[in-house]
Amino acid sequence: MAAILFFFLLLSANFLATTQQGHFNTSLGSSLTPTRNSSWLSPSGFYGFGFYQQGNGFCVGIFIAGIPQKTVVWKANRDSPPVPANVTLLLTGGGRLILQSAEGEETSIVNTPEPVAKASMLDSGNFILYNSDEEIIWQSFRNPTNIVLPGQGLLAGEELYSSVSETDQSTGIFRLKMQHDGNLVQYPKDTPDSSAYAYYSSSTYGRGDNVSLNLDGHLYLLNYTGFTIKNLVPGGYSTEETIYLMKVDADGIFRLYSFTTNQSNMSIVWASSDDKCSPKGRCGLNRYCVKNDGDIYCQCLPGFAVSGERGCQ
Repeated sequence: MAAILFFFLLLSANFLATTQQGHFNTSLGSSLTPTRNSSWLSPSGFYGFGFYQQGNGFCVGIFIAGIPQKTVVWKANRDSPPVPANVTLLLTGGGRLILQSAEGEETSIVNTPEPVAKASMLDSGNFILYNSDEEIIWQSFRNPTNIVLPGQGLLAGEELYSSVSETDQSTGIFRLKMQHDGNLVQYPKDTPDSSAYAYYSSSTYGRGDNVSLNLDGHLYLLNYTGFTIKNLVPGGYSTEETIYLMKVDADGIFRLYSFTTNQSNMSIVWASSDDKCSPKGRCGLNRYCVKNDGDIYCQCLPGFAVSGERGCQ
């Protein structure tokens, strides 16, 4: 049974791409603007690819359109600033997905090895680009940012990076990596893959090169044979009318969330740590983390004074 589940998870994106094309394909020449016809929806309308508002501007990404609170699950050009309302998202006749300014300047949304023939936003939350032979040449599931959706998985060598904040999806200061040694590990962003910098580990070192993190109501690690080598979340949770996602939050802790279509907010089901001071580097240079009645504070080491947003000198 585990083997069947494993291969289903790895092949689900291709299966959905085949079965959910129909009239929901986005063809060459299609365009979106932030204020009118702002997204391409999945067949059910639950997920959307297109513009969402951030501050006084707009960003391009994938979001859950089927709940009251528009939750972003993937952002294009993650560290680029928001754009004004007079831009156009265009799948060009030449097979490029670009952002075009009012002055005609072009910015690529994704880079593909060959021209795009069509695109699809699937009900799995996966946005897919195809070539003229209907082969997948790019998909958001294999280019994750800070979230894993059911059926997506995090494959060996792939990483998630936290966001700056809940409202700013730019790259934050923490990462979660599914290592080639079979270990799922968290580090500060700009550090080597070394145990000296790790602050979370699944303790599955040496379990093989093809271990993946999977989500379908609970989080677990599978090897290439489909054998579950570790359940990160004890037990399982009902998937009936409930949707789950796993996110590396801005505070460096990764959490399993659940929600239903009538909820305005997601609920935390499980967290990799209850200690909000556990992520290394959270407080910046020459500062340390202090807990007080559930809140945390960053204080300067003795002899240092606050200098800048995340440091002491």
